[in-house]
Amino acid sequence: METKGLNLVIVSPEKTLFKGSVSDATFPGTQGVFMVLPQHAPLLSSLEKGVIKYTTSEGEQSLEITGGFVEVKKNQVSVCVEQ
Repeated sequence: METKGLNLVIVSPEKTLFKGSVSDATFPGTQGVFMVLPQHAPLLSSLEKGVIKYTTSEGEQSLEITGGFVEVKKNQVSVCVEQ
């Protein structure tokens, strides 16, 4: 039985970069790299230059960023980034 995934939305000031279901996501936080899995505790973090990695049904995807913020709440992951 498959567990419920995360709803991930990544936006930049210009456009939506990704919107969909993922099984996990890894972020370059200012305090270090961290991973978010389903049922993760609520979280708000700033992001630094690095790579966001996330796994969709098609496999691992990645996105280079120069900074931003991420909020995790009830399996909803909202990310605002600069590229």
